[in-house]
Amino acid sequence: MTQAPGGPAEGPRADPSAEPFAGPAAPLSVDASVDPSAEEVANQLASVVGRLLRRLRSSSSQSLLTPTQRSVLARLDDGGAATTADLARAEFVRPQSMRLTLGALEGQGLVERAPDPADGRKSVMSITDPGRTALAEVRAAKRNWLAEAVAAELDGHERRTVAEAVALIERLVGS
Repeated sequence: MTQAPGGPAEGPRADPSAEPFAGPAAPLSVDASVDPSAEEVANQLASVVGRLLRRLRSSSSQSLLTPTQRSVLARLDDGGAATTADLARAEFVRPQSMRLTLGALEGQGLVERAPDPADGRKSVMSITDPGRTALAEVRAAKRNWLAEAVAAELDGHERRTVAEAVALIERLVGS
């Protein structure tokens, strides 16, 4: 799909004269003589990023993991072992909910429990090798979907434009 100037592609080849995108935020104008406001850019960016995240999540739907389980595995893989309370705080859920999530992951052999070296009354959870493998498969499915979409939908000039936008977005989020 090619994109109408300033708007996301919806359906087969978007027509530049077609009605504007009817999503939560109107598409930004690509008129080079007028700078869009920061609010317009923020609204459109939030809308597009939200849709992209939903598509990425659905691209790994073959996984038997819930989004919360995938998030917890990623957190343990990136940050190392953590207590249930630490994970609950990081994921903005109640400890009881996190215990259920961790129990499901532990039942699948994707995480393991060990005594907390700092406080033997607590336990810490860490990701297992099968957990890393499951997480790698989920991440690969997301990357593959996105790479295929970019290859199928964007020409070389559009890919360069997206690459430039990625650099700007990285700057916004402070990477």
